[in-house]
Amino acid sequence: MFQPVSSEQAEILVAQLSEIGFEGFEEEGSTLKAFVAEKEVDEEALQSILAKWNIQAERSVIRETNWNETWESGFQPVVVDDFVAVRAHFHQPNKAVQHEVIITPKMSFGTGHHATTYMMIRQMKDLSFSGKLVLDFGTGTGILAILAAKLGARRIVAIDHDEWSITNCRENILQNNVTSIELQQADSAACNEQFDIILANINKNVILDNLPVLAQQLLPDGILILSGLLAADQHDILQGIQSAGLQLQGVKDRHNWLSMKVSH
Repeated sequence: MFQPVSSEQAEILVAQLSEIGFEGFEEEGSTLKAFVAEKEVDEEALQSILAKWNIQAERSVIRETNWNETWESGFQPVVVDDFVAVRAHFHQPNKAVQHEVIITPKMSFGTGHHATTYMMIRQMKDLSFSGKLVLDFGTGTGILAILAAKLGARRIVAIDHDEWSITNCRENILQNNVTSIELQQADSAACNEQFDIILANINKNVILDNLPVLAQQLLPDGILILSGLLAADQHDILQGIQSAGLQLQGVKDRHNWLSMKVSH
């Protein structure tokens, strides 16, 4: 438990703690609760983060929790313009939007609540997916892959390194009754194919490590959408984009987070 933290600090802490193994977060006023398996704590990295932000941390070991039940008690639908509503199976359908995505995230990332996922959906609104080949790298809940399928993509390869995410994504695919998504569990984006559209909502380090491969797998007239990036990451990502032989087409920002549209 970290305190006191502002809303802006909480957003940044979530990103930094995610990179060192923390998997669940809960914000309550000026307190941020972060959850990680006890044996997975990187003590040196954690102390470095605490020193940087000059905040206090209190630890406790908690009993096994039904995270899905906890999530259900507080989850509210997310609506992106009149384009997409992201909801759980127990919410009423939203007939005022063009598309609905039904998500049960469990411990996986991607409900539309976070600024990065929200921006990815906004970026997807401006693209044509009809008949396209799509890569969703870091699929999490599968929210972006499922939306791509609903937008008419011919085939989507959805990759995540986490076995729990793959299982959760498979459940969400069935819930949304889409059939054009191929799931792969892998640590990198390399899959020896080329795509019309690549979606990568992960984090700075993973994106920088995979940019050369993503560039190779992007068709000459294709589009790459990146997010999971803090405003402070922009300079490093721009250098990575240039080094990979790509060009920045536009940047969106929301709550100190960025989403970038990139092409050859």
